[in-house]
Amino acid sequence: MKQKLPTFSLFHREMAMKVYGLPMSTNVARVLVCLEEAGEQYEVVPIDFSTAEHKSPEHTSRNPFGQVPALQDGDLILFESRAISKYVLRKNNSELLKEHNLSDAAKVDVWLEAESHHFNEPMSVVIYQCLILPVYFGGQSDVKVVEENLEKLKKTFEVYEQRLCKFKYLAGDFLSLADLSHFPTAYYLLATPHAAMLDEFPLVKAWIDGMLARPSVKKVIEMMKATP
Repeated sequence: MKQKLPTFSLFHREMAMKVYGLPMSTNVARVLVCLEEAGEQYEVVPIDFSTAEHKSPEHTSRNPFGQVPALQDGDLILFESRAISKYVLRKNNSELLKEHNLSDAAKVDVWLEAESHHFNEPMSVVIYQCLILPVYFGGQSDVKVVEENLEKLKKTFEVYEQRLCKFKYLAGDFLSLADLSHFPTAYYLLATPHAAMLDEFPLVKAWIDGMLARPSVKKVIEMMKATP
């Protein structure tokens, strides 16, 4: 029997953007926090991975790679979480992209790329090894793989710590998508046995704590927790 998944609906469905995926996914959560920051109307449409719904023709028509999220806004369908996030913020003229200032916008793009390659990549491995593999598949973490990726993450945090010595946020003295894009994986880092590594990087820890205290982030975290 197909598991019934929770549906999250904000505002009137006919007017709302549709986000396909589960809030517990870091990529889905990235989009949701941008929707919350923008004050956009949206509905989360669950995709059931246990039945391979993400590989169904219906879903691959939205995301040809069979992944989540996908976003539908009227006739427009998008995939890739950072591209979706930018679309949502642009549509609502959000300050989180700083597009009125070429220099600031470029810095946002630079640090968003850094998040994607130097933070998200090693964190994805750590999350899989420490949280997904043992909890959902009954497997054992590969200690060597975890240590290798924690070392990569440590080097990233060293760069971030130096950056945050000079600026309040990564792109400058303003909050941007480059910061908020870190939130889902940073939230899961705190749930692993390796959360204490942040003690070595007090500015990074304070920066993460500040993001997690935002009302938009708190709301998405509750949705993440509500996902089975």
